[in-house]
Amino acid sequence: MVDFKSLFAEANDKEILKEPRNTSTKRIFIAATRMNDGKTTTSLGLYSALNQSNKKIGFIKPVGQRFVDVGGEKIDEDCLLLDETFDVATPMQAMSPIVVDKDFTKNYLDNPKDTHPYLINNLCRAFDRAAYQKDYIIIEGTGHAGVGSVFNLSNAEVAKTLDAKAIIIASGGIGRPIDEIALNQALFAKAGVDIIGVIINKVEPDKMDFIKHYCGIALKRMNLNLLGCLPVREQLSMPSLSQVFLEIKGQWLNEINNAESKKIKNVIIGAKASHGIISDIQKGTLIITPSDREDIIESLIEYNQQAEKKELAGVILTNGISPIATLLEKIRSSKIPFIISYEDSFSVTTRINKMTIKTQPKDCDKISIIKEISKNNLKLKEIEKAFKSSL
Repeated sequence: MVDFKSLFAEANDKEILKEPRNTSTKRIFIAATRMNDGKTTTSLGLYSALNQSNKKIGFIKPVGQRFVDVGGEKIDEDCLLLDETFDVATPMQAMSPIVVDKDFTKNYLDNPKDTHPYLINNLCRAFDRAAYQKDYIIIEGTGHAGVGSVFNLSNAEVAKTLDAKAIIIASGGIGRPIDEIALNQALFAKAGVDIIGVIINKVEPDKMDFIKHYCGIALKRMNLNLLGCLPVREQLSMPSLSQVFLEIKGQWLNEINNAESKKIKNVIIGAKASHGIISDIQKGTLIITPSDREDIIESLIEYNQQAEKKELAGVILTNGISPIATLLEKIRSSKIPFIISYEDSFSVTTRINKMTIKTQPKDCDKISIIKEISKNNLKLKEIEKAFKSSL
C-alpha cells in the first residue's frame, strides 16, 4: 500500500497546509466537459499567448491520470509537453504533484480520513512552488468537473482549494455541449467556483459562424461568455508512429530517421492481395499485416522504392513471427519504418482505434498549429483579464 504520509509530508515543515500560501500569482483553471475535449490544447495556446509578453508563466496539472517516467518519478504527460515546449522553469514534481496510478484510488479508500489532508498538503505545496515568482499560472484539470470525486479531489474541489476561476472547454456542436456545460456549471457553482467563460473546441470550419452565433445565445442565457471557437484541424487528430509503437508495445525492425514523428492518416489491414493493398495507399498510410504475408511485404518495399512513392507512414507486422533472413535484410534496407508486434492484426487494429491521441513534445507541427489557431480564435485579452489572484 502507498504510504501517503511519507510520500507527501515535508520533512522540514510539520504544518499541513489546507490552502496555498501564494496569494499573488494570477491563476485560472482549465476544465472540460469530458476527457480529451481540448484542455491541453487550450493550456498550450494560452501559455504561448501569455509568453509573448514579459510576464513569467507557470503551469500545474494538480491531478494527472496519464503519466510517464521521468528520472524515476511519475509525471503527467501534459506537464512534460508544456515543459519541453516552453521550458517552464519549475520542478517537474511541482507541476505534477498527484498522479493517479492503478492502485491510487484503492489505497485512498482504505484510509481516506488520514490520507486526504496529506493530498491537500501536497497539492498546496506544489502550487506554491509552481507559482513561485510567476505572474500567471495555468492550472489544467482532468476531465469534467466531477473527475476525482472518489478521492475528494474533483476538478471543482481543486479549483476551489487553489482559489481559481474556471474556463470550461467543450467539443463542437450546440445541443450536447451546452447540456454538458450546464452540468459542469452546476458542480462548479456547488463548490463555489466562478466560471468566466466557455471555449468550444473541434468546430468544423464551415460551421464556425453558425456555432458562434447559437452557442453564444445559449451561453448568454446561462450567464456565461463565449471566449472563442477552435476549428478542427485534421493533423491534430493524427497519431504519430511513436504513439502507435508505444500503444502496441512493438519492436523496431529497422532504423529510419524521423520515423517516430511520422503522422498516420489512415490504416489498412493487409488481408487481401498485395496489388489491392497497393492501390489503396495514400499519404500517411499505416499497413497492418501478418508477418508471414511475404507477398505484401515485398510489394510494399518495391512500391516505396519509386521516387514519387513516399506515402507510407509505416508497416506493422503482426503475430510476432520474424521474417525470413532474406526478407529481413530487405526490410532493414528499406526506407519504410517496420514494426513487429506479438499480437494478431485484429488486436493491433483495435488498440490503435481506441488509443487516445495526445500532442507530444516532438510534434512540432501540431504545436505550431495549436499556437496559431489559439491566437486567431480565442479572446485572449478577455481571458488574460479574467486571471484571478487571491489578494
